Amino acid sequence: MDASAQPNPMPQPVVVKRHLASTRIWHWVNALSVFLMLMSGLMILNAHPRLYWGQYGANADHAWLEIGSTMNGRGFLRVGSLRVGTTGLLGYRLDSNGQPNRRAFPGWATVPSGYDLAAGRRWHFFFAWVLAIGLVAYAAISLGNRHWRDVAPRPDELAPRHLWQEIKDHARLHFPTGEAALHYNSLQKLSYFGIVAILLPLVILTGLTMSPNMDAAWPWLLDLLGGRQSARSIHFLCAVLIALFILVHLLMVVLAGPINEVRAMITGWYRVPQPVRHPRESGDPAFASVPDATADLDYRIRGNDEGVAE
Repeated sequence: MDASAQPNPMPQPVVVKRHLASTRIWHWVNALSVFLMLMSGLMILNAHPRLYWGQYGANADHAWLEIGSTMNGRGFLRVGSLRVGTTGLLGYRLDSNGQPNRRAFPGWATVPSGYDLAAGRRWHFFFAWVLAIGLVAYAAISLGNRHWRDVAPRPDELAPRHLWQEIKDHARLHFPTGEAALHYNSLQKLSYFGIVAILLPLVILTGLTMSPNMDAAWPWLLDLLGGRQSARSIHFLCAVLIALFILVHLLMVVLAGPINEVRAMITGWYRVPQPVRHPRESGDPAFASVPDATADLDYRIRGNDEGVAE
């Protein structure tokens, strides 16, 4: 048979080195630090699951957020005037022995799992240093190798029409392929900028503001953030936003192809996803009359949608 009559071959897999060693190390150290800080932070919040604004806050003061339970054994979460029942999850549950447990957060969500405020603080403060040192080191390396240019959005990427198109592509699970899969999209860049340049520094700053020693050394922190209780509330809200980012990040990794994404963050090697070719483009006469019903699938292939910044 004439070779020219053979169907066009499918594109060969392309594997490239995508993540530097410094990126991979920072990613996994940062992931461990953030998870342990979130869980130890819940342990610390268990000691007083109420949040306030201003300089002071105690049981008699009005809290804008409260996790608790009623006398008849019903857990609740109150945010402002909104109150939601949370029995069995937050505020009230039965332990393995059938005894009531009125802690705000269950043991499986905290470090340590049993109530120990001192241990929770030690875990939290230790990994806070790991997080802070890692963030400074990553920023310095990014400036040195100019990686910051890869994650800084260009002016044209911030245009409303461009952002709206990317939002629609994400909603339809239209992931980039080929050369486009090797670059961060606008939503990724904005997300990483918000985490690395805003939320993480703000978490560190509000954490320092809650320290009496730091308040004595830098009293301007209290004025800057509106008081220790305001700093505590901002610290909590930043932690919630980081947790939401992690959930969305993990979801997108799963949808984009977890094996390829995780392998790239462990080894650095990334398999570039290729566009799905329509059957009629394969050159096989058997598909010559196939209608173009799958044209909208050309970009529905697992690609890099939520990779971690290099």
